[in-house]
Amino acid sequence: MKKIALIVSLLFAFAGISSAQTAKPATTKTPATASKPATTAKPATAKTPATATTAGHTKKDGTPDMRYKANKDAAKAPPAHLKKDGTPDKRFSENKTKKTGR
Repeated sequence: MKKIALIVSLLFAFAGISSAQTAKPATTKTPATASKPATTAKPATAKTPATATTAGHTKKDGTPDMRYKANKDAAKAPPAHLKKDGTPDKRFSENKTKKTGR
């Protein structure tokens, strides 16, 4: 009897695992651009990276140059990883408080 109960429970477990791995079918949306008139054309503008416009001086590779005060102030921005209530998420290293040495 124990063997039968074990086999039945394993059968249900494997059935649950296999059904949990099925992917949902992708829904396709039709673009609504067909109903809009094509008379409004905007000129193409060259976009620069956001770090270059907000930070100030940059190095050749595009990263902010931390020798300048404007870039140091921009680096002290609020944390990017926030919880739903707005407090910093302590799972990420940039939100953890620094430990002082003994």
